[in-house]
Formats: sequence, structure tokens, C-alpha cells
Amino acid sequence: MKQIIAVVKPIVVEKVVAALAGEPIAELVIREVKGFGRQKSYLQEYDETEYSLAFLPKVEILVWVEPQHVDSTIEKIVQASRTGRIGDGKILVIPDVISAGSPV
Repeated sequence: MKQIIAVVKPIVVEKVVAALAGEPIAELVIREVKGFGRQKSYLQEYDETEYSLAFLPKVEILVWVEPQHVDSTIEKIVQASRTGRIGDGKILVIPDVISAGSPV
């Protein structure tokens, strides 16, 4: 089992979850988080509001999938979340996640 961590803009979360509906996902968790990347503390227009703070609202989507489904799951996340602007987010893959119900 592998864990995919996607940090995306709040405005695309529903689109990402809808895109993942057809994927064979074992678990999915969504959390509200704050952070920044390359935009640092620059004044940005975000969701029709100006933000001058260093931390912008983001949403972290945690997805657990079998190894053979990682590439297709990542592709669906990228297609649903990409706006082409700075701050679209990041995707990380954590290998070999063992669930509590799995034999070691």
C-alpha cells in the first residue's frame, strides 16, 4: 500500500474528490492546512481576496492505494487540481505504508 499526499487549493478539492471517485482507493482523508511555497509572503489574490500573510489556506488530501494504481491516481489529482498558476500545490508519494489490519 502506498500513501499519496496532495496539498491543493481549497477551490479545487471537490473537483479532485470527484475525479478520484472511479479510482480503487483504500482510504481518503481531507484536512485543512496552511502553508506557502514559492509565493512566500508576496501579496497574492487568492479566491477573490487579497492575502499578505506568509501562510495561505490549503487542503491536504491523503489517499492510500495499491502500488499499481499510484500513477493513475496521481494523474487524476493533477488533472483536477492544475490551474497553471503559482501555488497549485504539491504531490508526495510515501512508499510501503502498512495499515493496522495488515500482517507485518
